[in-house]
Amino acid sequence: MKRSLVLIISCSIFFSFFSQISSAEEHDSNKVAIVIDDLGNNMKGTEEILRLPATLTVAVMPFLSTTQKDAEMAHSLGHEVILHLPMEPLKGKKSWLGPGAITSNLSNEEIFTRVNDAIDSVPHAVGINNHMGSKITADKRIMRVILEICKERNLYYLDSKTSKKSVVAELATEIGVPFLENELFFDEVFTTNHIVKQTTQLIKKTEVDDSIIAIGHVGVVGEKTASVLKQYIPKLRDKAEIVTLSNILIDKEILLH
Repeated sequence: MKRSLVLIISCSIFFSFFSQISSAEEHDSNKVAIVIDDLGNNMKGTEEILRLPATLTVAVMPFLSTTQKDAEMAHSLGHEVILHLPMEPLKGKKSWLGPGAITSNLSNEEIFTRVNDAIDSVPHAVGINNHMGSKITADKRIMRVILEICKERNLYYLDSKTSKKSVVAELATEIGVPFLENELFFDEVFTTNHIVKQTTQLIKKTEVDDSIIAIGHVGVVGEKTASVLKQYIPKLRDKAEIVTLSNILIDKEILLH
């Protein structure tokens, strides 16, 4: 009788333990990638962002005063680095783009040279996303050149979704380039209240989406974004695993196959 009781208790403990493991594995399947744009020009919040207690994907602009420094520091701290490629918008000042921007008046050859030079200027870059770019991401000629370079250099592309007319998904699928799409901006409105609202929205999204991508920025709003994220990262971790874009791509490839 005692042996039977011990066996029943042991089985109960085993199945309880197994259930906890299954639950943990289910939680880990929900992933969030936090992307921070606009590094490379000694922007406000850079240090605070890079010191956050989470692995981020950091988008660094080319040819600027701290391009190399920021990319090297991000990499050394375990973050993933991508090129934040300046692209012409439908509206906005050209001065906002920075050097080496991709504009609609460039020939294919000029685009090829500028994109490759930009990639070379950002150490450890494993992907590209667009800085501004509402005009260029809707242009099939130009995006084809950019995505073909991504394929040649084994880079992925993150569409920041600054245009509803973006052709990235269509062309990347055709060419065979791994691509992802932004789903939420933390700080398009420069107030702490808005960033908190967006971060709360992100946490809610983890309850229905297996993987989510959200973008924030250094610069004018950088310190606010860093402060809010530092406060909310523990809450986010309760709902999902914070990962790099490459990690989400790996899961995406597994699902496709």
